[in-house]
Amino acid sequence: MAKKATDGFIDGGLDAISLCTAYNICSNEPASIAECDSLSLIPTHTLTGGDFTKADGDTSGRKVTVAQQATLSIDVSGEANHVVINDGTDFYVTTCTPQQLTANGTVTGPAFDIEILDPA
Repeated sequence: MAKKATDGFIDGGLDAISLCTAYNICSNEPASIAECDSLSLIPTHTLTGGDFTKADGDTSGRKVTVAQQATLSIDVSGEANHVVINDGTDFYVTTCTPQQLTANGTVTGPAFDIEILDPA
């Protein structure tokens, strides 16, 4: 039997991701939102609906792109290697190119995609 999901069905999952309001750049992979806050090298940056763009996936299905976040203040020196978005309850973690950050400077957080593939 064939498997199929319409774009609208897949977009429901991406819509949940698009409700995230917080963006952090962390020095390690957090296991919780509280740990994200303690590992963050920047003050929590606020995301809005305009920071998310849905489109066809690169492989199949659909994706949401989280926009680049420019000129973020750095609070704590350390190696940035993870980016985290959250909605206050649930969170998504991805890696970024490791970069040494210095307190009182600024950093541009990378754009990244979250893709949900078509059923196989």
